[in-house]
Amino acid sequence: MSSFFPSKTMSLYMARMFLTRTFAILGALVLILQSLDLLTESSTILAHAGNGDAEIWRYVSLRVPQIASTFLPYSVLLGSILTLSQLNQNSEVIAMKASGLSAHQVLAPLLLTGVIVALLSFGFNERIVTRATSTLEQWKKVSYAPLPIDSGDRSNVWVKGDNNLIQVQQVRGRGDAAQLFGITVYERRNRSLVSILTAPHGVRDGNGWRVDNAERFTVATGQKTKVGTTVIGHDLRPDQFTLAHVDADSMDFFTLNDAIGDLKVAGRQTDALEGALWHKLSGPLSAILMPLLGAVAGFGLARSGKLFVRAVIGMALGFLYFVADNFALAMGNLGAYPPFLAAWAPFLLFLMIGEAVLLRTEE
Repeated sequence: MSSFFPSKTMSLYMARMFLTRTFAILGALVLILQSLDLLTESSTILAHAGNGDAEIWRYVSLRVPQIASTFLPYSVLLGSILTLSQLNQNSEVIAMKASGLSAHQVLAPLLLTGVIVALLSFGFNERIVTRATSTLEQWKKVSYAPLPIDSGDRSNVWVKGDNNLIQVQQVRGRGDAAQLFGITVYERRNRSLVSILTAPHGVRDGNGWRVDNAERFTVATGQKTKVGTTVIGHDLRPDQFTLAHVDADSMDFFTLNDAIGDLKVAGRQTDALEGALWHKLSGPLSAILMPLLGAVAGFGLARSGKLFVRAVIGMALGFLYFVADNFALAMGNLGAYPPFLAAWAPFLLFLMIGEAVLLRTEE
């Protein structure tokens, strides 16, 4: 296995160069993009009475993981191209090839480092980004008002039942054990609002939901009356509340997989979510692909004057991958591509393209 790599010293030298440039670029991108994002969001955050510097910094702490996760693959691409361009310009690639190493052996330290970056990216997305996204989305729904600690419950759920619109502020539990809190029923007749029923709490009762201490406001008279205990939402299933809105970006891999299973049992469409599930694996793995796509910048004579052109070609290949990846996901969401193909086809296609370019130009 060790014969596939350059010497230990050279491998560590290349890996250190690659990581330093990758995370330096990522840090610069996060700093610039977060500053631009704050220009648009800070006024909205401070518009809520009582918000100040603490809320601004809280927003930054939730937004930075999203930006870092999104732009890490771009940073890996640029880090790969800068590393290989410098090695080529300093004739270090030529020295390694003169010692009998193939192009794949020269790239081996970067590919192995890419595997480590991919694993770190997957763990970062699962443990930090999903939680930050979930909290930030809920915070935005209440216009940056004070938000209780996220316990994984669903919030601000809207469903339609009995020709009425039902809003639930919070849903706890799953299946028949689900409980509704902060219930508002907009009761309609011929699409016109006739009354608004509110209740603090509701539980499953037969085919409907029993709510306690309900009150009804009648639009025509402007009077509010106490209703007490009543049943709403006849034939509304628990999954319509608990799975009314499944955000793949706010769930880790296993939680999303469980939600997809529940949706399938309920007979609902899951292709888009399955594509997002597979992309949670294929997305971080793009860190392995970037050194291969940027390898064109590392081979050939630097004095030929074409180093810049080869670097541009490497960037073009990388950005074409990102375009193809987003296009495939969009086609998967529309149902034009199967979920597995939507997530993995760009990765496998550009893996073959990268290998073909490398073999054609060097091997």
